[in-house]
Amino acid sequence: MTSTPTLTDELGFKDWPEPERARGRLAATLATTIYAGHVRDQGSPYINHPVRVVTVLKNELNVTDPELLILGLLHDSLEISPAAERLIASNLGPALTQRLRSMTPDHRLEQRPRQPWDSDVWHNKIRCLGPEELLVRLADRIDNLRDLRHSPDPARRARFLDGLTNTYLPLAEESRDVSASLRAAYEVLHTEYRQQAEAGR
Repeated sequence: MTSTPTLTDELGFKDWPEPERARGRLAATLATTIYAGHVRDQGSPYINHPVRVVTVLKNELNVTDPELLILGLLHDSLEISPAAERLIASNLGPALTQRLRSMTPDHRLEQRPRQPWDSDVWHNKIRCLGPEELLVRLADRIDNLRDLRHSPDPARRARFLDGLTNTYLPLAEESRDVSASLRAAYEVLHTEYRQQAEAGR
């Protein structure tokens, strides 16, 4: 899934009214460019993950807002390529890049190796997210949880589950009354985490 037309069809951007449709096509082109050549630790093309996140937002969390779906599609773009910030800003505006910066770990933005304290800094940053940015991050966690069994890295799996139990699950619970979409995210994430935990006993 690497071409812009395929992304546009998959994500439903072609069904949006103008000017949202043109913005969606542009976002799909940027996503194709930014994620190209990157792979997940499982070996799958990286772009498959943000596409699945948008699918979770649309089909399971009932998100219809085009801007929020675009945010979901590009949510990892600055983590993958911090240099893409200028490209995104010039095409989709600085407001979107600021939202993306708020959702990206600082060590990635600063293009430096991860340090031991970066995990705490990142989780504190997540706690400061607005409701829509948090919703995208919860959709991201849902997809990553479903994909976790394919990761060949036990340390990554342990870090993921630690962050999930200490940060994301409590935030999902605290935020579940903010919107219907956040309640749905809370229910999906808690249910699937519980199922995986019981299966791993």
